[in-house]
Amino acid sequence: MWEPYKKGFKAWLQLERSLSDNSVEAYIHDIEKLTEYFLQKNDLKNPGNVELKDLEKFLQWINELGMTQASQARIISGLRSFYKYCLIEQISTTDPTMLLEAPKLIRKLPDTLAFEEIEQIIAAIDLSKTGGERNKAILETMYSCGLRVSEVVNLKISCLHLDVGFIKVTGKGDKERLVPIGKDAIKFIGIYIRTVRSHITIKPGEEDFVFLNHRGSRLSRVYIFLMLKELVAKAGITKNISPHTFRHSFATHLVEGGADLRAVQEMLGHQSITTTEIYTHLYREYLRTTLHQFHPAFRKD
Repeated sequence: MWEPYKKGFKAWLQLERSLSDNSVEAYIHDIEKLTEYFLQKNDLKNPGNVELKDLEKFLQWINELGMTQASQARIISGLRSFYKYCLIEQISTTDPTMLLEAPKLIRKLPDTLAFEEIEQIIAAIDLSKTGGERNKAILETMYSCGLRVSEVVNLKISCLHLDVGFIKVTGKGDKERLVPIGKDAIKFIGIYIRTVRSHITIKPGEEDFVFLNHRGSRLSRVYIFLMLKELVAKAGITKNISPHTFRHSFATHLVEGGADLRAVQEMLGHQSITTTEIYTHLYREYLRTTLHQFHPAFRKD
């Protein structure tokens, strides 16, 4: 009964919202969870007949299943997008999600690395081994530019503007942004391209990707995870570290250094400033320190 609506919603997410396959599947899974609930209640209404009270009972049901608050909030987001589609396509005349309350989430700043720890991890790379020069260039670039792991594996030579200190990055939803790149990252990308990449036989279709494996293909996200895990262990760091930690560390160090949240939002490629606001408490600390340092009313005797 809901299959035509799900198919239409999927096409809308792909064509109108330009979402990645993973994001589209996540949204469809949210709708499937709702239809699963209706089937269990033996009351499979069509989308236009669903009311706020139905969705509130559904939330109570997924809560009783033991679903985390973050997962519940994720599903509510999916339902809101679905009903936005339903209104556009006139499947529904009202939006039952409008007054639906999401669980309050405590947004915590994930583990971050100190600059010295990042240097320790990069120093753990054995440059005499195959892939060493490339891996150094990858980590320098990730930290210098705050890239997602998918953005670094898909980085293209045609998007490197190293002479002016910028790279063009394709982020979520195929949105492009220009990001400044530091001197060390520029240096090690150059070394890798000149001394390693130039000697690789590149597979057809992979010619424009910066970082390649020994078979001439772009690297996988899993490879970056495993490579970093090994280096963290070698460096003797016990924190829970992933490639995303480099991105969080990039943003944290910017904010601690006094960067404006809007500038951080631009560089990270966050669509909404609310995503960047996990760094707000750091920004407040910076403002407080600045006031104490420079404002006469705050200066200590």
